[in-house]
Amino acid sequence: MRHATRSNRSTNTGPLLLLLALAGPLAAQVPSGVTKGASVEGITEYTLQNGLRVLIFPDQSKPTATINITYLVGSRHEGYGETGMAHLLEHLVFKGTPKHPNIPQELTERGARPNGTTWFDRTNYFETVPATDSHIDWALDLEADRMVNSFIAKKDLESEFSVVRNEFESGENSPFNVLLQRTQAASYIWHNYGKTTIGARSDLENVPIERLQAFYRKYYQPDNAVLVVAGKVDEPKVLDLIVKKFGAIPRPIRSLERGNIIFKTYTQEPTQDGERTVSLRRVGDVQLALVAYHVPAGPHPDYPAVQVLAHLLGNAPSGRLYKALVETKKASASGSFDFVFKEPGLLVGTATLRKDQALDDASATLVQTVEAVAAVPATAEEVDRAKGSLLKNIDLLLNSSGNVGLALTEWASQGDWRLLFVNRDRIKLVTPADVQRVAQAYLKPSNRTLGLFHPTEKPDRAEIPVVSDAEIVAITKDYKGNALLAAGENFNPTPEVVDARTTRSMLPSGMKLSLLPKTTRGNTVNAVVTLRFGDEKALSGRSTPARAVAPMLSRGTVTKSRQQLQDEFDKIKAQVFFGGTGNTLTANISTTRANLIPALRLTAEVLKTAAFPAAEFETWKSAQLSGLETNRSEPGVLATVALARRLTPYPREHPLYNETIDEQIANLKALTVDQVKGVYAEMVGASYGDVAVVGDFAKDSVAAAVGELFGEWKSPKPFARLKRQFFDVPRFSEKIETPDKANAVFVAGQNLKLRDDSREYAALVLGGYMLGGGFLNSRLATRIRQQDGLSYGVGGSINAQSLDSVGAFNASAI
Repeated sequence: MRHATRSNRSTNTGPLLLLLALAGPLAAQVPSGVTKGASVEGITEYTLQNGLRVLIFPDQSKPTATINITYLVGSRHEGYGETGMAHLLEHLVFKGTPKHPNIPQELTERGARPNGTTWFDRTNYFETVPATDSHIDWALDLEADRMVNSFIAKKDLESEFSVVRNEFESGENSPFNVLLQRTQAASYIWHNYGKTTIGARSDLENVPIERLQAFYRKYYQPDNAVLVVAGKVDEPKVLDLIVKKFGAIPRPIRSLERGNIIFKTYTQEPTQDGERTVSLRRVGDVQLALVAYHVPAGPHPDYPAVQVLAHLLGNAPSGRLYKALVETKKASASGSFDFVFKEPGLLVGTATLRKDQALDDASATLVQTVEAVAAVPATAEEVDRAKGSLLKNIDLLLNSSGNVGLALTEWASQGDWRLLFVNRDRIKLVTPADVQRVAQAYLKPSNRTLGLFHPTEKPDRAEIPVVSDAEIVAITKDYKGNALLAAGENFNPTPEVVDARTTRSMLPSGMKLSLLPKTTRGNTVNAVVTLRFGDEKALSGRSTPARAVAPMLSRGTVTKSRQQLQDEFDKIKAQVFFGGTGNTLTANISTTRANLIPALRLTAEVLKTAAFPAAEFETWKSAQLSGLETNRSEPGVLATVALARRLTPYPREHPLYNETIDEQIANLKALTVDQVKGVYAEMVGASYGDVAVVGDFAKDSVAAAVGELFGEWKSPKPFARLKRQFFDVPRFSEKIETPDKANAVFVAGQNLKLRDDSREYAALVLGGYMLGGGFLNSRLATRIRQQDGLSYGVGGSINAQSLDSVGAFNASAI
């Protein structure tokens, strides 16, 4: 929803233009009945007469617009017998209106990227569409219409409740998810934050349609909604369109007689007065420990220090939990995170253990390490590292109007959208003393959910402060924010435009370089470095060490440790992800113009001088084994592996051989760091690689830097792509039993002798899309999910290789 320029609606000349100039730009005028509110860093708030709040965020640098309508209702607002109602209603709102009877079909036809999500404090619906007048008009019309005209019909409830139940059962397959739910429930005795948004199974199955309709009519109203339009839009034009679409919806008359008054939630969780514990016993292959503490809500001044606290505990490899649990081999993985809510939330620490590790010892260490922060103050280095990481993520978020449009949802549901920026500014001010004060206030045994209850003569309790609406008004009053970020150009990414703008060259090493400079919002730039290595013969029997090269790259170079690399990337505000599949390594870089060359230099150091530290290798190996052992009883993983082994039966030594879970575990246990080093030293170089850079950068400087970094780095051995083979597989059927897993998984496939330039390919792809693609409106989804309500997820597709005559049809359901 972005237009390249603003234009006055009158094309008259002469005296009229002079009068307009004297009166101020017409584009700055606000439609009658609309109140203009705060404007912060390019985002402006308006309020319609019916109470609808509107946030407009123009961004001309992308060809799309995101329309996000948020209703200030979530599981926090549900009453007795209503658990899961907000989420169930989210599903039914996709079932259509008289004007838009087939919403999934309309979304698919317009190439929208849509979804709806439900959380504790809000429900939202969004779609990202091409920024044309017709697409924006349609998206706003859709959201305005289904605000008050959705069917919410009994026949739709009868099919959809079983889909939601299917989704419920899917979550029940994960021991971590279930343990987190149980721990959260034990942490809250009265408050609805102790109940999951998916709801109770009995409520899902028995809720009367009349109660759901009343819930919809009460909360889905303009005075309880926030509309965000972010992207390529002309602000005055889209505001007029919003008034046209939403302004006709009347503000509801709220009264006790009508039963539609929205009362403020007033249940406060009482101060926790002793340790609590919860045990979960189910089939599984790893052990887990969680510890949770009540902490203040997102708007509270203490919350930024809670964020820093969670980071310094859970970060890997410098975090205190990682050092206390993973480096000592008491656990295979650890972490920490916080829930940010409108009302007091939780800080959670986690530990994952293999079966041969001691749960009692790890649990005790987990608790001791978290609560020790109160006595062992956070260092300046720990706090600066956490702040750098948190602020980097916020800076990168603000460079994407679409992501900002969605992030505003979370803070608006906490009281005011400007809290996003207030929180950022508060993080900058956090000190080690703040972190220790917060730890002393909240990380107390009496505020913990994990252990046993011990009668205490003088209980030491944590009082959790709350934030009033008046305090939020005071916090955000007259807030101006930082200066606007640099705007991006109106770039039309057609193949012809991309090709004309791109400069291509080859380095002496053989590496290819492609550069596409363009101005972007916030001077952002993205780069991808790709290295290809080895061939079928060289990689025969060495798939396991070859797969280990990519995840080990960023764990240390000859001059820098893993933490030093992480700190350096944070310092230059660069997100760099190292990965790889088969015999390919990739480094994906996201940063800004000023930091691109430093990011390329640091990335090149990682790729060229990876050290593969033995200690880091062992911790990575332990974490991988833990994940594989979890997969031993996961229906989806087992079914997918079994299908792949039947459809592509490569011999055991072939690099494309599909290992069973047990084979993967055995091979990983036998793997040594020297084997990984061997693959890297013998095969990895730049001769068969590519570097592609797109965004705001100086072309000549970047070309020179890439030439310096990769121009002389040649591959020790030749590369040849791994050729795929077509297998004519006879029909088969296999059933795998997974005890104590409520949710079953179905997968199916058929090999096709097909390339993506075959005469039949286009028709097959379209057929596969109609059968199993799209958004809830394929033939499979319409029958199995929409009509019969049998599966939350169902789909199918056709795929084919570009160079080998190897394709497949795949289908799946849960």
